[in-house]
Amino acid sequence: MPTLTKPQDPAPARKKHGRSWHRTAGKPVRWWMIALLLVIGFHRWIPDTRWLMVHMVTLGLITTSIMVWSQHFTEALLHHRLADGERPRQIVRIYGVTAGTVVLMVGMLADWWWLTLVSATVIGGLLTWHGVSLLGQVRVALPARFGMTVRWYAVAAFFLPVGAIFGAILALEPADPWHSRFLLAHQTLNVLGFVGLTVSATLLTLWPTMVRTRMEDTATTLSRVALPAMAAGSLVAAGGSVGGWVPVVVSGLFSYAVGVALIGWIMLRTGMRKLPEGYMGWSVASGIAWLFITVVLALILVAARGLHASVMGALTIPFVAGFLLQTLLGAMSYILPSTMGGGPTTVRASLAAINRGGIYRVTVLNLCIALFALPSGMLPSWVRALVSIVGAVAFAAFLPLMISSAKISVAGRRRLMAQRAGGGQPPAPANADADDADAAAAEPKHQTHALRQLVAGVLTVVLAVGAGIAVAPQSAGLGLSGSAENAVQATGNTTEVTMHAHQDMRFDPAEIQVPVGDRLVITLVNDDPANVHDLVFANGATSGRVNPGETAEVDAGIITEALEGWCSVIGHRSMGMTVAVIPVDSHGNPVGSVGHENHGAGAASSADDLQDPAAEVDFNAAPGEAFTVRDPALGPAPNETVHELALDVQEVAREVAPGVTMDAWTFNGDYTGPTLRGAVGDVFEVTLTNSGSMGHSVDFHAGDVSPDQTMRTIAPGESLVYRFEAVRSGIWLYHCATAPMSTHVAAGMFGAVIIDPPDLPRVDREYLLVQNETYLTVPSADQPDLPEGVDAVVDPVGIAAGTPSLTMFNGHATQYMHEKLLARPNERVRIWVLAAGPSKGTSFHVVGGQFDTVYKEGAYLLSPSSPENPGGTGGAQALDLAPAQGGFVEMSFPEAGTYTFVNHSFAEAERGARGQIEVAQ
Repeated sequence: MPTLTKPQDPAPARKKHGRSWHRTAGKPVRWWMIALLLVIGFHRWIPDTRWLMVHMVTLGLITTSIMVWSQHFTEALLHHRLADGERPRQIVRIYGVTAGTVVLMVGMLADWWWLTLVSATVIGGLLTWHGVSLLGQVRVALPARFGMTVRWYAVAAFFLPVGAIFGAILALEPADPWHSRFLLAHQTLNVLGFVGLTVSATLLTLWPTMVRTRMEDTATTLSRVALPAMAAGSLVAAGGSVGGWVPVVVSGLFSYAVGVALIGWIMLRTGMRKLPEGYMGWSVASGIAWLFITVVLALILVAARGLHASVMGALTIPFVAGFLLQTLLGAMSYILPSTMGGGPTTVRASLAAINRGGIYRVTVLNLCIALFALPSGMLPSWVRALVSIVGAVAFAAFLPLMISSAKISVAGRRRLMAQRAGGGQPPAPANADADDADAAAAEPKHQTHALRQLVAGVLTVVLAVGAGIAVAPQSAGLGLSGSAENAVQATGNTTEVTMHAHQDMRFDPAEIQVPVGDRLVITLVNDDPANVHDLVFANGATSGRVNPGETAEVDAGIITEALEGWCSVIGHRSMGMTVAVIPVDSHGNPVGSVGHENHGAGAASSADDLQDPAAEVDFNAAPGEAFTVRDPALGPAPNETVHELALDVQEVAREVAPGVTMDAWTFNGDYTGPTLRGAVGDVFEVTLTNSGSMGHSVDFHAGDVSPDQTMRTIAPGESLVYRFEAVRSGIWLYHCATAPMSTHVAAGMFGAVIIDPPDLPRVDREYLLVQNETYLTVPSADQPDLPEGVDAVVDPVGIAAGTPSLTMFNGHATQYMHEKLLARPNERVRIWVLAAGPSKGTSFHVVGGQFDTVYKEGAYLLSPSSPENPGGTGGAQALDLAPAQGGFVEMSFPEAGTYTFVNHSFAEAERGARGQIEVAQ
C-alpha cells in the first residue's frame, strides 16, 4: 500500500485551520463550476465562448484545483503538516489566481492587450510562488518515500508561467505562422506540462488508494522514467513549435506519449488486481486514456499537417472534456468525501452519494466525447447538437451530487463532534473480516448493477444519435432520391471548405463544387467586425447565428443535387449573401440541373410566393387591447442645453396593425424611437447600446459629424457614444445605418429630432406625426428565436418591389382613427411631419382644413407675415415631403367637427397613413 496518511478528524482547537482551510481554498472551484455551466447554457449570447469555456476549465477549474490538492498531498506524502501561519499565504495565492483569471478573461474579451499581459504575469508569478513553497516544504521535512512526487509538483508549477508568456503574446494576435507556433507551445506547456505532470505524479499514489489495493511493485521505478520523459517531451515540443521545426515537435510528443503510456501501464497493472469502483475510478482511468490518445493524435496531425492551428483546435474536446474534466471530477469524487471526514461510515455514505450512477455517467460522457472528437463531417449537425447536450447534462450532474455528498459529510462531522463533546466515543470500526465477507457477497450484485448502467449509458447515446438523424435525415445521407435516374451512391468521402462571411454582405466562396456523393462540411468564419451572420441550406442544415470574429461548422449532408444556401438574417440574403453548392462528376462537370438562375437578390423569396400578413387587415378596427397608443402631443424643448439620451436596441414583438404583430427592431422597445427636442446650439450626447442579436447602428441627420466612428455598426453587447451639436433648425430623421438600411428602417429603427427654429411662436397644441412604411411576410423556418407572438417579419423582397404592406403614423396603422388628436375651435395647432421612409414620402393633408403656415426643411414656405404672402391671404393644402424630409404646418379650425389627416397619395392612406383630429367645444 502507498504510504499515504488518511487525515483524521480535527480537534476543535484546530478547526480554524484544519478542514476549514480545504473548504475555503476550494470555494473558487465551485464558483468556476457554476460559471462554466452558465456559460454553456447562455453561450449563444456570449462572445468568444469556445475560448472562454476552455480557459474557465484550464485556468479556473484545473489550476485552482491543482493548487489546493497538490498542497494537500504534499503534506500527506511528506508527513509534514504546514504551519497554520502559512495558510493565509496559500489562500492569497489561490484567490489571486482566480482573480487574475477573471481579469485575463476581461482583457481578452475587451481586446485590452495590456490587461491580458498584466493578468498573465500575475498568474505566472503566483504559480511560481506556489512551486517555490512546495520545494520549501520538501527541504524542511524528513526524507519520505514519495518526496519525488512533491518535487514534480513544483517542476510542473514552473511550466505554467512560461506557457502564460506565450498566451500573452497570442493576445497580440500575431499573424501566421507565428500564431500557430505560439498556440501549440502555449498548449503544450500548460496542458501537457503543468496539468499532465501534476496529474500523473499524483496518480502514482492516489490511484492505488482509490481502487483500495497496494501499489504496483514497479511503480516507483517506472515513474522515474515516465515523469522525466513527459517533462522533456513538453519542453522539446514547445521549443520545436516556436522554432517551426516539425520533426522536433514530433519527437517531443513521442517522448511525452511514452511517459503517459508508462503511467497508464502502472495504473492498468494496479487495476487488474481490483477493478475501479463507480464514477471516481473509471472517470480518472478514462481521463488518462484520453490524454494518451490525444497526444498520439497530436503527433500524427503535426506530422501530417505541420504546425497548423487546426491541429490543436481539432483536439480541444478530447483534451478538455476527455482528459482535463474527467480526471478532475473523478479525483474530486474521491478526495472531497475523504478529506471532509466524519468517520468511516460517513465517508462511505458520502462516497456513495457523489459516485451515484457512476458507470452510467462515465459511459455517456466517453461515448459523447468520442463522437464529438470524430473528424468534422462524420457527425451530422443535429446529431452533434444532441450529443453535446447529453454530454453536458452528464457533466453537470456532478454538481448536485457533490452538494449532496457534502451535506452528508457535514452532518456526519457534526454528529461525531457532538459525541466527543458529550464524552462519548465514536463507534468502533467494523470488523475487517466481516467487511471483506460482505464485500465479496455483494460483488456479483455490484457487477450486475454496473452492467445495467453500462447498457443504459450506451442506449442513451444511441437514442441521441437516432433522434439527431430523425430530425435531419438528409445530413446523414438518408434523404437521397429513390428514383433510378437520380439515385446517388454515397462515396464515404468528405469535402471540407472554409467559408468567410464578409462585411460587404458576401460569402467567399459563393460557389462550391463538390464531388457528387461526398459529404460537405463548411467551416463558416464571420469576418464581419460588427454584423451577426449565419449559413442556412435549403435541406435544413444550419450554422446557427455566428457572432463577429467567431467560427461555426455546418454539415450540409451528402450532396446529391444542386443545393442553395444563404444568410437568414433579415435583409442579408437579398443583398447577395447566398452560396451555390454544385455537384460535379469525376471530371469536374456539373451533375444535373445547377440552377444558377435562382441565385442573387431575387432568390430570397417572392412577395407573391409568401402571404402578406397585412393583406387581411381591417383598417377600421381598433388596435389590440395590449397595444399602447403613442401620444402624438409634443411638449416644449427642455431647458437644459446638454441633452443626454440612452438608446437601447431591442428586437421585440410589436403590433403595427390590428391582428399583425411583427418582429420589430427598435430603439428603446418602441416601433418608432423616442423624440429628441432642443434648440440651435444645444449638445446631444446619445449612448447607443446594442441589446439585439445582430449588428445595429444609428445615424442622426441633425448631427454635422464624421460618420466613421459615431455611425459605425456595433456588435451585440457593444455600446458607443454619439455626440453632436445642433447647428441648424428643422425636424431631422435618425435611423439605423446598418446594411441593408431599408430593412432596418422598415423594421422600426427610426425617430425624429426637432431643433426649434429661432423665435418659434407659441401655439395652443403641438403634435408630431412620423410616417413610415413597412413590408411584411410570414416568418420562415430559417428565422430562429423570434420573439413570442410574432406573426410577421420584414420582407426585403417586398421592399425591393416597392409595394408596402402598411403605411403608418407613429408606428401603427389605425391608432389615430380611434385615439384622435384633440383641438378646440380657433385654437392654433402645429403639426410636425417627418417622412421616415425607407422609400416613400408623403403629401400631408388635413381634410377640411387649410394651412396658413408651412415650414419645410429648415425654412418657411408660407407664413401669414411673410412678404411673399401680403395680407396673409395665401394658404396651402398639402406638405409634400420626400423620404427623410420633414417640416410642420399650422392651422386653426373655425368650427367643431372630425377632421381626417391623410397622406394624399391615397394608396398609402388606404394602407394606414391616416388619422383623425377631433375638434370639440
